Amino acid sequence: MTGPAPSATHVIVLEADSDVRLDLLVAARTDVSRTQAATLIAGGHVDVDGRAEKASYKPAAGERVTVRVPPPRGRDVVPQDIPLRIVFEDDEILVLDKEAGMVVHPAPGNWEGTVVNALVGRGSALSSLGGDDRPGLVHRLDKDTSGLLLIAKTERSHRVLGAALAARTIVRRYAALCWGHLHEDRLVVDKPLARDPRDRQRMAVVTGGKAAKTTFIRLGRFDSVDLLRAHLHTGRTHQIRVHLAAAGHPVVGDDTYGGGGGRKLVKLPGKRHFLHAARLRFPHPVTGEALDFRAPLPADLTAALATVANDPSLDGDPTALDRFSFYDEGPTT
Repeated sequence: MTGPAPSATHVIVLEADSDVRLDLLVAARTDVSRTQAATLIAGGHVDVDGRAEKASYKPAAGERVTVRVPPPRGRDVVPQDIPLRIVFEDDEILVLDKEAGMVVHPAPGNWEGTVVNALVGRGSALSSLGGDDRPGLVHRLDKDTSGLLLIAKTERSHRVLGAALAARTIVRRYAALCWGHLHEDRLVVDKPLARDPRDRQRMAVVTGGKAAKTTFIRLGRFDSVDLLRAHLHTGRTHQIRVHLAAAGHPVVGDDTYGGGGGRKLVKLPGKRHFLHAARLRFPHPVTGEALDFRAPLPADLTAALATVANDPSLDGDPTALDRFSFYDEGPTT
């Protein structure tokens, strides 16, 4: 499978308005990381009023900064024989239970070993609507988030599922462990999200960002953490993690958003946060049949839950979420 044909170099003209380093200015205004901005500058793709400058240069107010972003290099998606936990599959869709640590689609730094590499390696049909590097992907999960992922095998199903996702008729529920305790058993966070202007690898609550809303229901309260069911009303990048961090209760084990400290106290492995896509409910895109899929907590998360709950019987129990009434939902907004 090959990537799209290279497009022309993208030229962006900025006007400096503050005393800030050139690499930080380019990163903040062009949606690239600081490292990528420095690479563009070093490669001669950035000039200030027609002249080359170093990444540390601070443009004066009114100076024009021209950024020439070269087209991405096309790559083949390498088919790989990687085991996947298939929960459901027919001619139109596929639902899998993704392992933590597995990237969903190829990108710089992760061209192989992804879910997409494994799907292509299976040889089954996949919708092309997501692009050649993201075939069939209806939505995504973060690398270190485990759980249910929906794949479209045909363009027809992909269009229907995409519309259903936009209309919020695809129900997604996540199990999360957060530090501290919510003030009440129900918390609604309705705050816009965008790239963090200080670190383009992170998301943040930003005025003028994209609308984002999450409802959190507390299912268990322990000494230092709460067990939550997260209801996604929108599907922004890192939404649950950023919303909980903004509320002062970051996801346990989340190094990016302030929840990484104390991981050993809950016996959570390194580079793992306690976030799991445990339920996926939607009408079949062709038959309309109501489908309801559940993914039990993986072993590393049941071990952590057993530790914080001081209940060894939870360790390795595939019904751990049932014991906290995770799937017993009432009406929600």
